[in-house]
Amino acid sequence: MRLRLEGLAKSYAGATALWPTDLAVEDGEFLTILGPSGSGKTTVLRLIGGFVEASAGRILLGDRDITRLPAHLRPFNTVFQDYALFPHMNVAANIGYGLMVRKRPKAEIRAKVEEALGIVGLTGLQSRHPDALSGGQRQRVALARALVCAPEILLLDEPLSALDADMRRQMQLFLKHLQRRVKTTFLFVTHDQEEAITMSDRIVVMNEGRIEQVGSPKEVYYGPKTPFVSGFFGDSNLIDGVMGTGGVVETPLGIVATAERTLTPGTPVRLAVRPEKIDMVKEAVPGRISWQGKIEEVIFVGAMTHLLLRPVQDPSRSLLVKLASGREIQALEPGAAITLAFDGADVAVVPLERKT
Repeated sequence: MRLRLEGLAKSYAGATALWPTDLAVEDGEFLTILGPSGSGKTTVLRLIGGFVEASAGRILLGDRDITRLPAHLRPFNTVFQDYALFPHMNVAANIGYGLMVRKRPKAEIRAKVEEALGIVGLTGLQSRHPDALSGGQRQRVALARALVCAPEILLLDEPLSALDADMRRQMQLFLKHLQRRVKTTFLFVTHDQEEAITMSDRIVVMNEGRIEQVGSPKEVYYGPKTPFVSGFFGDSNLIDGVMGTGGVVETPLGIVATAERTLTPGTPVRLAVRPEKIDMVKEAVPGRISWQGKIEEVIFVGAMTHLLLRPVQDPSRSLLVKLASGREIQALEPGAAITLAFDGADVAVVPLERKT
């Protein structure tokens, strides 16, 4: 069922945690709210879950206004950072707890617990207690407990934050596959950009209590719409300039021809160029933006090699380039001068806005 926020806002003792916000969460989608600490992402989750009261606005589930509905009456379940498992209960009892509180028949509880164990890949572990499980297994128990009551929406409050890097990557893929299998709407909150890119149908990027941009991972990654998103979401080379005519932007690196045609000439802009969109070339290539750089550092990271370099045209700045680790790239050393190029179509043009 579709969830809508209409002018939803929250203040604490005069301090605004969330400015009036509109957002639609589509039925069955995996929506991630992404942002740094203090951005308002957890406030949105708590308002939707009913854990805090809205200062203004409405929350609509379908056509039903649930803004003032108590948390325990909302058809949602939440998975928290610490999983909140009962240490004295075994896995089966933890998963079936919500059904027991609802006074469902024992046979129904057993059947649904068995089904949930199968869905999260924990069949055969129903008699274990939480202290005998790994971090990933405890998280799956928490997910099963939340899903067994068939919520309209599953709220996930940074549930992967306690896991090590390797387990986090495994659980990212598991959560994505789980959501597709159960077809429940997942509303996921995180500060981790990799999690957002890996799992989401759409991403909501937040900053200082406001939504900066909403879009698919590719839309947000390759087409940032605000200065904040251009600098926050993934590695990017940021180059300030001034909009000219016909999509041309004047920058310290020279003239950059872009696909932008809507901004007024003279508009201050920021160009965002992803480091993997820059190539090393033997000489300037007609139709591409070419420039020379002096390598400061070569960082080998396996399949890719990262180069930190200073453009000859603007040695005050450092740029990042990510190249496949072929033999030619592996032979590069600090101090070497190389020629690089990128396409204007790969440049995101972001108008610079005055901060209010």
